[in-house]
Amino acid sequence: MYKRHYFIASSLLMASGMVNAQSIPANLNWQSHLNEPLFASEEAKFGGTLRSHMASFPQTLRSVGPDANSGLRHYFMDGTPKLAARHPNTRKWIPQLAKAWAFADDNQTVYFLLDPKARWSDGEKVTADDYLFMLTYNRSKDIVDPWYNDFFTNKIVEVKKFDDFTIAIKSGTKMTNDELMIQINLPSNGVQPRPEHFYAAPKKDDNHDGMDDNFVRRFNFKAEPTTWAYYMSDVKKGKSVTFKHVGPEWWGYSNPYYKNRYNVEKVRLTVIRDSDIARKHFEKGDLDVYGLVLPSLWHEKSSTKPYQQGYIHKFWGFNQTVQGAGGLWMNTARQLLQDKNVRAGIIHASDYDGMLEKVLRGDYLRMPHAMGFGHGGYDRPDNQAPNFDPQKAIAYFEQAGFSQVGPDGIRVNKQGERLSFDITYGYPPHTPRVAYLKEQAKLAGLEFNLNLVDGSSAFKYILEKKHELAFLHMGGGEIPAYWEYLHSDNAKPQTNNHTFYSNKEMDELIEQYVAEFDVEAKQALSHQIQKKVSEEHLIVPGYMVPYTREAHWRWIKYPTNAMTKQTSSIFSVTDIANFWIDTDIKKQTKKAMKSGDAFETVTMIDDSYKL
Repeated sequence: MYKRHYFIASSLLMASGMVNAQSIPANLNWQSHLNEPLFASEEAKFGGTLRSHMASFPQTLRSVGPDANSGLRHYFMDGTPKLAARHPNTRKWIPQLAKAWAFADDNQTVYFLLDPKARWSDGEKVTADDYLFMLTYNRSKDIVDPWYNDFFTNKIVEVKKFDDFTIAIKSGTKMTNDELMIQINLPSNGVQPRPEHFYAAPKKDDNHDGMDDNFVRRFNFKAEPTTWAYYMSDVKKGKSVTFKHVGPEWWGYSNPYYKNRYNVEKVRLTVIRDSDIARKHFEKGDLDVYGLVLPSLWHEKSSTKPYQQGYIHKFWGFNQTVQGAGGLWMNTARQLLQDKNVRAGIIHASDYDGMLEKVLRGDYLRMPHAMGFGHGGYDRPDNQAPNFDPQKAIAYFEQAGFSQVGPDGIRVNKQGERLSFDITYGYPPHTPRVAYLKEQAKLAGLEFNLNLVDGSSAFKYILEKKHELAFLHMGGGEIPAYWEYLHSDNAKPQTNNHTFYSNKEMDELIEQYVAEFDVEAKQALSHQIQKKVSEEHLIVPGYMVPYTREAHWRWIKYPTNAMTKQTSSIFSVTDIANFWIDTDIKKQTKKAMKSGDAFETVTMIDDSYKL
């Protein structure tokens, strides 16, 4: 197989007119994995507008810098092409922006042959220069994003250009081939080209780093060109955004793994802040899809007339996606939360298991550890979420000096400080969950106050470290990330160190973990880090949702085998996106609605990948 791939790669090298081929090792084993099973349908049709909604308007259209972690980042970075991607079922690497790749003997360098057909949405070619500019862009202090500054300085140390369509990317540490590909192609780390022609010459560059000193403000609401099938075509601030397909001539359709995907012509996201109002718009036919992950929606609020008449269908599909870090994050910069005993008390006074059973109907699963689940050997096999135990919580609180109980049942210390903390969260449907935690915490003399902050503003609030406790779940990759959440260097505003945690021993573990080449040794370090997180009582482990549940009007269609192991949202263009709109069925449905005719009620459950 690899011999055939070598000839493919050689042809590409000749076609690209490479002038210094001698500098590339001659014995490279080029790979492209073009024979993996396809996961889209030949029945797919192109066209139509997918109408969906978002709870709040984004703070920015940038994919890096202040406020970029929330909002529409999936449309600008996470869901867009990388050099290669995991096949969603076989997990082999398959082509995206690169046609083929090969590994050097140094365990640090990967060579890539770029697809010469790749284009930016404005028509410009994607070339090696865009990857060189990627380093300039991400290393610049002007983007005001320390995580990317660090990643593209210490993790990605070099991008070398051989010709317009041949590059090598070097990691700062030795890794296995698979780990190198993971680091380079993680959806959220930004190892993707940046359009140098779009950013042009900086208006002002006192730092002489090639980036506009006023980058954050200048590009706050300018959407850059994309290599993806969609680009932002219309923005109505505070109201809606529209993404438009490049068209059937999109360069990606020459790649077999992209065929029959990204089938809708437009995606319109309308701001509807109240989820109940959004649901009513959906049931009137103003929106095409609506999420039913919440148990109350699936079990109680999805049996109205449009469902009964078969106009709206229900879909429940199970997946095996990695679960990121999450739960109740404690801001250790707050005085009371600096005390480990207080944090331990909060851990045992937070009744997550009861909340899952009584509020969420047992549909969700408890995460064994706050740093996530599904990382294979990187997860400690004995990870187990702590039990709700008010008496144990009280013992910890008393050790912290909260030995008295006030007239309202809340514990106080000798200084008269009440054992009271605000829980910040950003989604109104989460209110019953947080309210349940509040009521149960009273059994230990602990007060939780509900601090609902709207949508993307909540994440901004947490990033700026204004919270005491944060009810928050993050995305995650197949190899756990620890530096961004736990390293002292990242204990600052506008970072993902949501606990503001700083500890030299943890720093040393993380630095060893990052540098370790041997997989077994790296996994052992991961176990130590997870154990220390548990011992430090930094985060109450949250829950995981290993499935997607969605409602859709019957004109939204999908393949017979709808789910893959990695499908997190079946009707999102930033996901697998193998659904389509059948305009004939839409006309048929509209006609039936006018005449009062009904169709069969449909609830589809795909449990092919149920854990």
